[in-house]
Amino acid sequence: MRLVIEHSTVYRYTVPQTYTIQQLRLTPRKEPHQQVLSWQIASPGQRHALVDAFGNESHMLTLAGPHTEVRIVASGSVEVEPPPGGRLADAGPLSPLVFTVPTRFTQPDDAIIEFAWRHLPRNPGSHQLLALADALAGTVSYQPGATAVSTTAADAMRLRQGVCQDQAHLFLACCHALGIPGRYVSGYIYPGDQPHAASHAWVDVWAEEPGFAGWVSIDVTHTRFADASLCRLAIGRDYESAAPIRGVRRGGGAETMEVKVDVTH
Repeated sequence: MRLVIEHSTVYRYTVPQTYTIQQLRLTPRKEPHQQVLSWQIASPGQRHALVDAFGNESHMLTLAGPHTEVRIVASGSVEVEPPPGGRLADAGPLSPLVFTVPTRFTQPDDAIIEFAWRHLPRNPGSHQLLALADALAGTVSYQPGATAVSTTAADAMRLRQGVCQDQAHLFLACCHALGIPGRYVSGYIYPGDQPHAASHAWVDVWAEEPGFAGWVSIDVTHTRFADASLCRLAIGRDYESAAPIRGVRRGGGAETMEVKVDVTH
């Protein structure tokens, strides 16, 4: 599937800012099943290209001097082949053990540990991991506005509501409870007739089964293996390490953010 993507983010400030620095993870990953056909980023200020610790193509954006708005637009087209059964061909340069360490977002509490033991065997295969996604989606319903960007997996389990970010964090917390490597994926989805947003988050989980040992990509929200509707931007331990845009500013005042993402094919 060829996905055509436009992602616009606009920050506005009530008083002029003197300095802004942001890390942009807005370039789709180059992977065996995903080919970037064209891609460009437009922004003010200076951008410095880099590759982060997880192999994500990134830019460091800096703006010096008074500014009351920052507008960032990433756009292009990506060809995606469905990874068979969600299996990714490239295991990557990092040991999967890097992704067994809980973060503040994915730290399992007693309720999550009990849930994980109830729904996962010790060495689960890909279909058992998909069954965990189904159980989580049935327990924590998709509800925009129910949570915030700072919501943890434990918070979402208590609320029984959340968005794709929360469902991904919960899945990872369950994996961490059993010592199973799991990593967060940020990106885009062609939504079709689904009510979910075009920005999306899902997971990769390490599976070892006959004929395969590696990462299996699972869309927890839609309880299915990753398919050609998903474009991968970045991977990390959680939202913080894979967020499309994160940064700080100097200048005070209030901030508003407007995001618009269009994905067509």
